[in-house]
This record gives sequence, structure tokens and C-alpha cells, in this order.
Amino acid sequence: MINVLIHGCNGRMGNMVSTLSANYEEIHIAAGVDRADTPNGGKSYPIYETLADVKEKADVIIDISTATAMDGLFAYIRETKIPAVICTTGLSKEQEAEINALSKEVPILRSGNMSMGINTLLKVIKDISKTLTGAGFDVEIVEKHHRTKVDAPSGTAIMLADAVKEGTQEDFDYVYGRNERRSVRPQNEIGISSVRGGTIVGEHEVIFAGTDEVIEIRHTAFSRAVFANGALNAALFLSQQKAGLYSMSDVIG
Repeated sequence: MINVLIHGCNGRMGNMVSTLSANYEEIHIAAGVDRADTPNGGKSYPIYETLADVKEKADVIIDISTATAMDGLFAYIRETKIPAVICTTGLSKEQEAEINALSKEVPILRSGNMSMGINTLLKVIKDISKTLTGAGFDVEIVEKHHRTKVDAPSGTAIMLADAVKEGTQEDFDYVYGRNERRSVRPQNEIGISSVRGGTIVGEHEVIFAGTDEVIEIRHTAFSRAVFANGALNAALFLSQQKAGLYSMSDVIG
């Protein structure tokens, strides 16, 4: 059995991870960290305001917090050498670089989306992108999320665009809006559009638009459970790994 510390335990995703962990005999939630002014939702484990306050032993950290909380987490990981599954999106280039540096000392799993379905889709996108873009297909990505999501575009949208780049080994420009442009669409760009509204959990669509034909590949998450289960499976996987930087593609094989 592994002991898990949830960083950001009282948010929507933290609550879901806490609830679904009961389905995993190999996982015990040892403690959580969140702001003092957030309700604990009747959780059975202790919750602390800061990482420095945590007394329980943890084998893996599941981070589902915010970009502003990451620098403190990085310092804690460096000090304790506890492996971490990092699910938080909207990180700066400096924070991404810090994750890469930490992974040389500690096992780190980083993913902008913990869904098994999305990570399978990434493999598909890599496989078909070279053939389609080579035949002149343009690539557009549309992502939709709930009205309270702060970052845009989503980390998953960037992952999908990166999968096109990796599959084609071409250098595409990412374009997040064309309202100030009055020009023909160039071939070497990927348009990424963000929609925010209501309680949409997450929807991502990759559009390959060619001459007289369009291929659309879509993934829809109807519940945060798909992300929470992915995070829990990632924690089990990471507990057995050596120092290095891992992704969900390593988990699903």
C-alpha cells in the first residue's frame, strides 16, 4: 500500500480523488494540503494549510492545485524527495523548467490531462498527423471548459498541438486568435480556440481540414472521475519508478 498526500485536496478534483481512492486497495490518503478557508467535505484524513505543517509520511504526492502554489511544492519535493504526480496546468516556462530539473532527482509524472482516453488520443494524433498534413490538411483545435477555469488555452489543447508537432516533426506556430489579422491562413500553423461556459467538464476536438473533406476527432469528459482515476493510477505507477520525468503514456503503456 502507498501513502498519498493530496496537494489541493479541497478543490473539485481533490474531492474527486479523495472519493475514488476508496476503490483502490493499494492506496491510502495519508493527508491533504489546502487553504484554511476551504471546506474539507467531511474527509477522514488530516488537512493542513501548508506543506510545512504535514506530519504524516507520504510515498507519493498528487498535486491538483494552482500555478501560484507550485513554487512551494517544488521546494517541498526538493527537500523531501517524495515522487509527485503533477496535474496542475497553466504553469509558466520557468515552472516547467523547474519540473524538468526536479525530475533528475525525483520521479515526477507531469500531464496536462490525466484521462486515459485523452492520452490514447494523443497516440492516434501522432500516428496520423504526418500523413494528413503532408496531404495539405490544416489543423485546428477547439477546447471547451467550465466558466470557472482560469487558464486558456487548456493544457490538454497544448498537448494535442504538441502531438501534431511530434508526429510530423514539423515546426508549427500556435495561433490563439485571428481577430487582428487580415490574411490568408498559412500552412504552418495550428489554430487553438477556447470556449468557457457553464459546467462543461472538458471537451477537445482536433480538426483536420483538407480539400473537400474534414476529419474531426473529439474527446468529451462527462465527469472529473476520468481525471481522478488517471491520477490515482499514475500515483501507483510512479511509486515504483526511479528518478525521471514521466507522462501518462508511460502509465497506459
